[in-house]
Amino acid sequence: MTILEANHICRRYRRRGVQVDALTDVSLRLEQGEILGVVGESGSGKSTLLRLISGLEAPDEGTLSLEGKELGAKRTKADYRAIQMIFQDAVGSFHPRRKIADSIREAVRNLSDAREEPDWQTLCAMVQLPLELAERYPRDLSGGQCQRFAIARAMAVHPRILLCDEITSALDVSSQAQILRLLSALHRDKGMSVIFVSHDLAVVRALCDRVMVLYGGRCVEEGPAAEVIQHPREAYTKKLISSVLEVHA
Repeated sequence: MTILEANHICRRYRRRGVQVDALTDVSLRLEQGEILGVVGESGSGKSTLLRLISGLEAPDEGTLSLEGKELGAKRTKADYRAIQMIFQDAVGSFHPRRKIADSIREAVRNLSDAREEPDWQTLCAMVQLPLELAERYPRDLSGGQCQRFAIARAMAVHPRILLCDEITSALDVSSQAQILRLLSALHRDKGMSVIFVSHDLAVVRALCDRVMVLYGGRCVEEGPAAEVIQHPREAYTKKLISSVLEVHA
């Protein structure tokens, strides 16, 4: 079942009086329980695509639909709860002068009609962190711990879709592996759909069901992750893969 659909999405910016086409005629379908990888060089439109899906920005053209319902410029709290985004800069995604628990509490209450208190025991157990760490400030935690709490903040509102924007690129190798194992477990246990933006094609091949390749704001190739990465059709995809990953048939 298709949970999210984007049709002919366009997004333009003006920089110093010049129009920049960040996304041009991009369409995608995300199935229930699927992990879709999005890859491409810097400036290809990956993060812009996630911002449009999350509702942080609106497309200039095209439509977005969640479970068949079009997502307009004014989204409901339920729409925002259904689609949650996790950012690359985990520490910076929290208010520096608020304890982690206060930031998570505020996020939950902003998307709830009641002054709901997060289930701290369940959230901390879910991301494998001691409960007492939630009473610390972001500066007192490691990047990996902050990213786990960022995942907990997203999970606290019971999303249907997680948007992951380079969520491991700022972490050390050990923390990267831990976050990826956590994401895989949550996907399996909760049945969530995930859009996973990454420059690490080895991770995309291992984690994702399908992959979309963006170049210059356009989708140039899409298909099963293993097939696209091992047997790319487009010249840009071949160049991208050869620059970062040696593929063995």
